[in-house]
Amino acid sequence: MEIEKQIYALRGATTVENDNPDEIDSAVKVMMASIYQENEITDEDVAFALFSQTSDLKSRNAAAASRKGGFTKKVPIFCTQEAEIDNMLSKCIRVMVVVGHKCERVNKVMVYQNRAKALRPDYNEATK
Repeated sequence: MEIEKQIYALRGATTVENDNPDEIDSAVKVMMASIYQENEITDEDVAFALFSQTSDLKSRNAAAASRKGGFTKKVPIFCTQEAEIDNMLSKCIRVMVVVGHKCERVNKVMVYQNRAKALRPDYNEATK
């Protein structure tokens, strides 16, 4: 039986402790590797990825960090600044990866790491 192509979004978020390129590169690479591995996807499955980061991260663009880490190399990507909200999580990077591929999985794995686990406690089992 042929499996139909599905289009869906995968979410992820992570944090860093310091605003420096190496720390951002590392955190984004770990987050993207987890999203790709947990969901059994490759860049060929990804339609586009949208990154956001809080205004206290200025040393590296998260989308550039993704490419540097080996992800989204041939995928349209975009990075924007998060809206500044009172009591928001600091030094946070978020991503929405829009995927279109043949997939039998019903549950998609969202990845929330480091202090970003607090954003979605319902996903903590998937991010351990």
